[in-house]
Amino acid sequence: MNKAEKEAGLAETPGYRYAEKVGNQLFVAGQVPNDSNGQIVGPRDHYQQSHQCLANLRKLLVTYGYTFEHIRRMVVYVVGEQPDLMKAWDAVKDEFHGSVPPATLLGVSTLGHEGQLVEIDATVIRE
Repeated sequence: MNKAEKEAGLAETPGYRYAEKVGNQLFVAGQVPNDSNGQIVGPRDHYQQSHQCLANLRKLLVTYGYTFEHIRRMVVYVVGEQPDLMKAWDAVKDEFHGSVPPATLLGVSTLGHEGQLVEIDATVIRE
């Protein structure tokens, strides 16, 4: 984790970097629903966790001089059944005011952190 990421209020990462800028692209790690202290936000709440993932993604993008407008593709990973995926997707639609970049919504059996229900990955390119 670099100084700018820490100053943006992102939690410490366990042995990996949040992002790496290469040319006009920003390669980002999947964003998890942690607050700045590394605690999971919204236990058992897919909607709230999606919002937190996107809030963390927004902080990360700003740190590197990007915005949501630079997102070219997203993948939303959700633990749970179909209704849970829809709750997570509703949060994504709300954050993007109904104009979501190309995205894939995937149901998965588990994610990396205890209590984590959502993770959001993005491809970010500035032209």
